[in-house]
Amino acid sequence: MELNGTYRSIQDDLSQVKESLRSIIKVDFPWLSEQLDYVIGSGGKGIRPALTLLSGKFYQYNLEYLLPMAVSVELMHTATLIHDDAIDKSMARRGRATIFKLWGEEPAILLGDYLFAKAGEFVSDTQNPRVIKLFSQTLATISSGELNQFFSAYNLQQTREQYFKKIFGKTASLFSLATESGAILSGAPEKSVKILRDYGHSLGIAFQVVDDILDFIGTEEELGKPVGSDLAQGTLTLPAMLLLERCPEDNPVKRLFDNRNDQDNIKQAIEMIRNSPIVDECYTVASEYCAQACQNINQLPANSSRDALLQLAEYVVARKR
Repeated sequence: MELNGTYRSIQDDLSQVKESLRSIIKVDFPWLSEQLDYVIGSGGKGIRPALTLLSGKFYQYNLEYLLPMAVSVELMHTATLIHDDAIDKSMARRGRATIFKLWGEEPAILLGDYLFAKAGEFVSDTQNPRVIKLFSQTLATISSGELNQFFSAYNLQQTREQYFKKIFGKTASLFSLATESGAILSGAPEKSVKILRDYGHSLGIAFQVVDDILDFIGTEEELGKPVGSDLAQGTLTLPAMLLLERCPEDNPVKRLFDNRNDQDNIKQAIEMIRNSPIVDECYTVASEYCAQACQNINQLPANSSRDALLQLAEYVVARKR
């Protein structure tokens, strides 16, 4: 399922987002410009800035404020990826070498910090104190979520409630920022702000659940990184949790967490998950969150943006199904 049709109503404005992102590459320090060009030039699907723009289409669509917010959301997302790769010591993302691999840990952390600062600069251009505060709260949520993931690595004693709380901090909080800020900046009534905030929250949970599935059923070429990367980092995701529930005693995940050097356990866990109902069960969970995201969308004004949000929910669970 392609997103071009879904983005049709905001395609020109997304192009402006990309132009604004490219504008920050022009700095006086050649090494910084090179790094910025590398990360911003790689691009992505643009789901988060698209969510900001689509959520701003229901009432007063003011691009003067929505555009910097969309740029800010994408910069924040890019910064979190750079920090993630440095913390996890990841060598590849989206099929390319990471900043960590090319320049090292300290430059990667500092570049992420720089992008967070630029994101804050763009969000200040919205001139909306509520949105600026929301941006800061989301950054705190993401940072605490990363700390939570770091300190819970290789810990088998994690509940599903803890898992969903963790992926809210990692992914869904930024989706929610995108949709809620778009609603606020368009002058949406509070009921609509809540509907769009809840949509972003549930869609973000579903998106991360599917990402966690793909980490087991995808290929290295498709993922742009080794299969089973999360498990190798000691991150317990939903598929691995379900495998532990099915096989509580003789389990490759348990053996891996007890002996991190035995990488054969990763291959065994991947094979067991692929050859079990676990994948379908996880997709069912993701589908339920997408349904939850859309349950109140029909209360918003009927327009192309509402249709696009419904299509995005379909896209999330259609990935590699």
